[in-house]
Amino acid sequence: MNFLTRFAPSPTGPLHLGHAYSALLAHDLAVAQKGTFLLRIEDIDQSRSRTEWETQILDDLDWLGCSWPLPVMRQSTRKEIYQTALVALWRRGLLYPCSCTRRDIVAAAAAPQEGAPLTGPDGTIYPGSCRPKTPTSPIAPLPPTGAALRLDMRAAQDALADSPLTFLETGIPTNGRPRTISTTWIEVHSSIGDIVLARPAMGTSYHLSVVLDDAAQGITLVPRGADLFDATVIHVILQRLLDLPTPTYHHHRLIRDEDGKRLAKRDDARAIEKYRGDGATPQDIRRMLSLT
Repeated sequence: MNFLTRFAPSPTGPLHLGHAYSALLAHDLAVAQKGTFLLRIEDIDQSRSRTEWETQILDDLDWLGCSWPLPVMRQSTRKEIYQTALVALWRRGLLYPCSCTRRDIVAAAAAPQEGAPLTGPDGTIYPGSCRPKTPTSPIAPLPPTGAALRLDMRAAQDALADSPLTFLETGIPTNGRPRTISTTWIEVHSSIGDIVLARPAMGTSYHLSVVLDDAAQGITLVPRGADLFDATVIHVILQRLLDLPTPTYHHHRLIRDEDGKRLAKRDDARAIEKYRGDGATPQDIRRMLSLT
């Protein structure tokens, strides 16, 4: 089996040191295993994605020494794939429409009887305002288009009663030693809840698109930041429901600023483009990231 890693940036801002670390790590892991490094453009948010950012990202990655086969997968061309998966989940009674706004969710989660709102890997844990009282089969053959679609975790548990929620981890917190990570349904309900799988404006979500895209590309190892570790069980659940393979995950350390804050796209001062303009070399970037 070919060893396949990937780097999947969103073209909504410049490539910074944190992105460079993830891309170079994925590339180096593929080279070390005589495998293949793939690039994917995660541009499902068309309201924020920009062609000029994509061009800059590709140029910066090439400058850093990364190489990848063409064509590059783009999420914006795969909307029908995501919709097909949503329809399949809907017809199995695993989804329900939700009209709650973010403000509604925070307010409901903070109601006196609920206690302080809890935050999980998908944001404020949904309090179940629109959830059916009992899991039911949908009446319509197609999901509605004017509301968000949530995964009913109770129905998902019923569908996956005999399937363990496990994945193999080779990064943080295992320090490079392969280890099986297990999660219980009790933890899923208490710390994740009913996640959004599609929003009206995009027709999908990060969680749904990433598992479908990783499977379509045949990714065997997913290198990504440790901030996504807690979201991995969401992806395992979707992989089980959609009968997709579960790759090995390698969650890596985050690159932070002098105050310990994780770098974000707004940190233009640490953009690779700026380092290049100041005369830095790819080896300088590697040294800064302790990748030499």
